[in-house]
Amino acid sequence: MELPKMLMVAGAVLLIVGFLWQVVGKIPGDIVVKKGNVTFFFPIVTSIIISIVLSLIFYFIGRFR
Repeated sequence: MELPKMLMVAGAVLLIVGFLWQVVGKIPGDIVVKKGNVTFFFPIVTSIIISIVLSLIFYFIGRFR
C-alpha cells in the first residue's frame, strides 16, 4: 500500500473515531475521582480501545505490504 493511501485511510479512521467519541461522550469504564477542587481522570477503557484499533490498523497495513 502506498504512503498517500495509508495516510488517507489513517485520517479517515481518526475522523470516524473522533466523531463517535463526540457522539458517545465519556466511555463507560474510565475512572474519574473528584475530591474537592482536584479531579483525577484515568482513561483505562479508552486506552484499551485505542490500542486494539491501532493494532488492527497496523496488522492490515503489514498484511497488504
